[in-house]
Amino acid sequence: MLEHGGRLRRAAKEYGIPLERWLDLSTGISPFGWPLPDIPSSAWRRLPEDDDGLAEAARAYYEAPHILPVAGSQAAIQALPLLRPASRVGIIAPGYAEHAHAWRRAGHHVATQPVDILLANLAAWDVLVLIHPNNPGGERFDLDELLSVHTELAARGGWLVIDEAFMDVTPQGSMCRYTDRDGLLVLRSVGKFFGLAGARAGFVCATPALLEALQEQLGPWTLSGPTRHVLRHALADQAWQLQARVRLVEASERLGALLARHGWMPAAGCGLFQWCRGDDASRVHGALAERGILTRLFDAPPSLRFGLPPDEAAFARLDQALAEVLP
Repeated sequence: MLEHGGRLRRAAKEYGIPLERWLDLSTGISPFGWPLPDIPSSAWRRLPEDDDGLAEAARAYYEAPHILPVAGSQAAIQALPLLRPASRVGIIAPGYAEHAHAWRRAGHHVATQPVDILLANLAAWDVLVLIHPNNPGGERFDLDELLSVHTELAARGGWLVIDEAFMDVTPQGSMCRYTDRDGLLVLRSVGKFFGLAGARAGFVCATPALLEALQEQLGPWTLSGPTRHVLRHALADQAWQLQARVRLVEASERLGALLARHGWMPAAGCGLFQWCRGDDASRVHGALAERGILTRLFDAPPSLRFGLPPDEAAFARLDQALAEVLP
């Protein structure tokens, strides 16, 4: 199992600090989650049904011609490599490590490289996996450039896979609307923007033939009835979505400014996190953890990702901790 953020219980045991005293900034999950509705008993007592309106709500929200609900984008990340013969796969680095792990485990030839190297050598890949915006590196891509990359890959039966788990704050940058093209696949997650990580839900946008093959691989009932009920309403709540985007951008900009004041200028970020590079990242991570603040540590390159503090008290606490930790 690869390392991920959010391992709060483990940190509580390791540092001897009670769970309730932690400030968890180790994930990119919004602390301002969509307000949960009451869930009808029928959602618990009946098997989920595909014609409940969720697919229609998701197609409208993502502006996608075709869509498949899945148990988080992680489910698709693990299953998609099983739908191709052995391929040469280029994956953006640094990035979400589960992509490379899944393609290697399925027997593909995988290279993880900075995006400029990947794009300069398109002929080397049968499959190109990008994260947009990247986590944690923050890279963003021009839509016309991505469409050009896809055209070249698709001409020889290749795929362009784009993980848009952090795209919801800036939906105008999404490639979902173009996924009626063969070989273009976009993965979306509701865990980050909607603050619904525990629902384990996401969507894949692609052509019907590819979605049918993926659904066959995943099997029936990929999402529970209660999850489908919640998502159907969350995806349709346009007023909340507009307010959330403004709030997230403001909080992220404030976080970036706070880090910069302490000499840690963010190298990248988006509306859900800020990423800081530094040779002493491991020391800072440990020192903050000793103060009950959990961040996400990356080894290559040495860096920390900071999620958004949820309120004024959390911002003040992080400010004080950084003053104590950073020279």
